[in-house]
Amino acid sequence: QVQLVESGGGLVQPGGSLRLSCAASVSITFNPMAWYRQSPGEQREWVATITPYHRKNYADSVKGRFTISRDNDKKTVFLQMDSLKPEDTAVYYCNTDGAAWSWGQGTQVTVSS
Repeated sequence: QVQLVESGGGLVQPGGSLRLSCAASVSITFNPMAWYRQSPGEQREWVATITPYHRKNYADSVKGRFTISRDNDKKTVFLQMDSLKPEDTAVYYCNTDGAAWSWGQGTQVTVSS
């Protein structure tokens, strides 16, 4: 069973930055990978995708503020989050694009003054 371990979350003030990491237990080289997030009482939503060829897509709500990247050798996906807003508060998860693998525990991001 594939394991995904997200890390890097925390408490940050509005306008601040965080860098999330997601380490996979298997190769990600040929998979489009994505970040998702879930706020309390809300459905999990897609945030960003990076293809094996490093093509990137973002949800409109994060476009221009978040940057997704990947390191295939380290089997790791990253999410650089800048200009954070209170509405970015959520548990962040990574998975393949389409969520083919089991979900990890996620990492909590809280944006608050």
